[in-house]
Amino acid sequence: MKKGKIVLVGAGFVGMSMAYSMLNRGGINELVLVDIDENKIKGEEMDLSHGLPYAPQKMIIKAGNYSDCKDAQIVVITAGIAQKPGQTRLELAEVNTKIMKQITESIMASGFDGIIIVASNPVDLMTHVVSEVSGLPKSRVIGSGTVLDTARLRYLIADYLKVSSKNVHAYIMGEHGDSSFVPWNHAYIGCKKVVDIMKDNKHPMEDLNKIHEGVVNAAYEIIEKKRATYYGIGMALNRLVRAILDNENSILTVSTYLKDGQYGQNDIYIGVPAIINSKGVRELIELDLNEDEQAKLNHSCGLIKEMREQSIDKIIKG
Repeated sequence: MKKGKIVLVGAGFVGMSMAYSMLNRGGINELVLVDIDENKIKGEEMDLSHGLPYAPQKMIIKAGNYSDCKDAQIVVITAGIAQKPGQTRLELAEVNTKIMKQITESIMASGFDGIIIVASNPVDLMTHVVSEVSGLPKSRVIGSGTVLDTARLRYLIADYLKVSSKNVHAYIMGEHGDSSFVPWNHAYIGCKKVVDIMKDNKHPMEDLNKIHEGVVNAAYEIIEKKRATYYGIGMALNRLVRAILDNENSILTVSTYLKDGQYGQNDIYIGVPAIINSKGVRELIELDLNEDEQAKLNHSCGLIKEMREQSIDKIIKG
């Protein structure tokens, strides 16, 4: 395994936003681009490489194929189709499950034995698919989960309370989608609870619900205005990759595997805070949720399990 070697599967807007942020930030030794459109990845290789003289460090960037996964430390999957008008969520999931299955089989055929990060939607379901098909330990298959949602939440809280987003410690949990929620009792500015700051400053508590609504509606609003959202998730994926490469033991809200009654669930990938290091998910952080929050998490998990039972698990088994 080559330390610092990343293979990116999917050279669309999300994947290339991640690649560009890696070029700017550094910390990556080698980046291999893999996509069904070989001509595009050759062009992307050239375009990114021309920025290397101004990058913070030397870096190998190349257009490759699945055989390059063999000695990679991390493979990031951003491939898949976007939801089309009139297409149901289940229909999208079924199409992307077939794509994820094929991609994962190609990755594993190379002899890959590192960590896979999944960013394809619906991300919690697709992480489950990659986990089942790859056969890798659950701790080494991670979905981007609610990492982007959490960044949006922190940005909006910081903007509302006029503090640095670096000092906002709050999390979006559950499914990456409309059924997500914020455990507000565990949200802090520095070392003080957000709910207490709201009370002390006589801010209306219902504004917290508006902030969460802003997170949920953000993607729809961006897509309406510019057709796609990719810079934020590109930065979020870069952050997750760095946490693994640098063995940070950082807390990120990834889509990770729950078992044995964690959060009252079993055998499901969902977005929860977890400690991330060079081995993937070191451990989950299990928060005490109130009755309403637990019901929301259960609802999120129920939606995912329903789609699995309807068709996703059958597609995985072929």
